[in-house]
Amino acid sequence: MAMNVLRAGRRLGAALAVGAAFAAAAVAAPAGAVTVRHAQGQTVIAAEPQKTVVFDLAALDIMQALGVRAAAVAGARFPDYLSDYAQDSYPKVGTLFEPDYEAVHAISPDLIVVGGRSGAKYGDLARLAPTIDLTVDANDLPGSVARNTRKLAAIYGKQEQAEAALGRLDDSIQVLREKAAKAGSGLVILTVGGKISAYGPGSRFGVIHDGFGVPAAMRDLATTTHGQAVSFEFIHKTNPEWLFVIDRDAAIGREGASARQLLDNELMHKTTAWRKNQIVYLDAMNWYLLGSAGLTALQQNVEQVSRALDGQQ
Repeated sequence: MAMNVLRAGRRLGAALAVGAAFAAAAVAAPAGAVTVRHAQGQTVIAAEPQKTVVFDLAALDIMQALGVRAAAVAGARFPDYLSDYAQDSYPKVGTLFEPDYEAVHAISPDLIVVGGRSGAKYGDLARLAPTIDLTVDANDLPGSVARNTRKLAAIYGKQEQAEAALGRLDDSIQVLREKAAKAGSGLVILTVGGKISAYGPGSRFGVIHDGFGVPAAMRDLATTTHGQAVSFEFIHKTNPEWLFVIDRDAAIGREGASARQLLDNELMHKTTAWRKNQIVYLDAMNWYLLGSAGLTALQQNVEQVSRALDGQQ
């Protein structure tokens, strides 16, 4: 283990050393450059970069929606609409948590995009090429998605496509909020390995309340990344009108009892959500892996919740 860590450190050091001249040159603002403010500062980028390396699924989602292809991506599980990137033939540069710095340098990217899980690697990657961090603000998810969409659109000259997509998204959210105001209370839960965590306003999945307008059945919940551990008894006592369920095991492809199986028990059968068939199994990949932070993911999530509130599950 120690030897592996040492070798990894040497590879990173070598890649950073080789890339130092390239990174220094990239700081100079070329003609037509774009200055992008992001979660960790601001970065000058040559307009319409030809080779972009992406370490954030949500950013990749937005780029796909704008018609922009990445030169290489982090290895991950991809939703169907990004399935081309899952092909073995598509260049991979490590994972969302651990970049392969040598592979990144070999591509000589014009731009590197990080966010969320990969945000911690911003400093190391920024030494190799101009890098931006598109981590979103969970307290303003729709606003963050709109800002990130416009930033990427400005970089690639895709403003027209961006505004059309954002207009559609805004309209869909407004329609959903009107429905949600009359729908009754809701609670978001995450199931993993037979355990349950609940999320309320201000949490990583709080957009159900903060953005979509579903009244919270329980407001006083922990807003940490892992949510608040709860039991079936808690759900029964809270008794939301609507229960929104994210199955983490399904999102990451882990075998075991599904969320549907886990919730099929006597206590749950007594809840209003169960009796009214108002348990909504959310798109696990869009919610957990992309955090609803991609343009397509957020649009699909809005539409799924809107259909559910119409009784179309």
